Amino acid sequence: MAKDAVTQPVRKPKLGQHFLDSHSAAVRIVEALGDISQATVLEIGPGRGALTALLAARGRRIIAVELDRVMAAQLRMKFNTYPNVEIIEGDILKIELDTVFGPKPGMLRPGLKFTPEPAYVVGNLPYYITSDILLRLLEYHRYFSTIVIMVQKEVADRLAASPGSRDYGLLSATAQLFASVEKLFTLPPDAFAPPPKVHSSVLRMTIEPRLDSLRVPEAEFISFLKLSFGQKRKTLWNNLKTQYDQAALRAALAKSGVKPTVRAEALSLTKSAALFRALHTGIA
Repeated sequence: MAKDAVTQPVRKPKLGQHFLDSHSAAVRIVEALGDISQATVLEIGPGRGALTALLAARGRRIIAVELDRVMAAQLRMKFNTYPNVEIIEGDILKIELDTVFGPKPGMLRPGLKFTPEPAYVVGNLPYYITSDILLRLLEYHRYFSTIVIMVQKEVADRLAASPGSRDYGLLSATAQLFASVEKLFTLPPDAFAPPPKVHSSVLRMTIEPRLDSLRVPEAEFISFLKLSFGQKRKTLWNNLKTQYDQAALRAALAKSGVKPTVRAEALSLTKSAALFRALHTGIA
């Protein structure tokens, strides 16, 4: 256990949780968000509330989503005197984020467009659904400005990987389509209770969508990336020819300067977007 561990009884986790047990690490994670004094912060998987307590003292509004029923009840009791803390018992993969962050009934006069106030996200993500949670947050990127998350080090390496590297893949490309990704620091197993078998890394993702600069539509381009990375060992040609006419594909590859023999992980987002636009000739 880390020297500055929070001394609390260890409750056997039911959902694969590894609770952050280092106060200094918790402080570093919250500080990575920056100034949240006027912000809304979404915390995913607060667990025992190690981060929640620090957030409550700094943020204007804290929304903590906890799947574990017992822990959600304990958190409500712990923070019942904090008017700026809301504990939601639920699954972050199923909660309607439009309801939480979108316009409320009667908020807007007819004809006015709703512009969300970007919120911050923080959390120690469960290893087994890290990608699912992250992809959902990116799907709703319009509601967020900064995401600071703790994930398995291997996943952090993938998220921050550069094109052409061994770790670059669909998750890397999708994350970097919507955000700039920074690896901040890595924590050993003994910073958690119970300790996991792997190291964990903290990432900061600053939401900066590249869709406009790449001149690609969101849903269609993400589908294109999924197809491109469909089978990692296959060449780009072999992945794409399953859904594109071969003559059109050959012409688009030539136009965008992409070799048919390369694999998707070798392409930058700029090159992938150029190929997508060449294949969809209605896009300038």
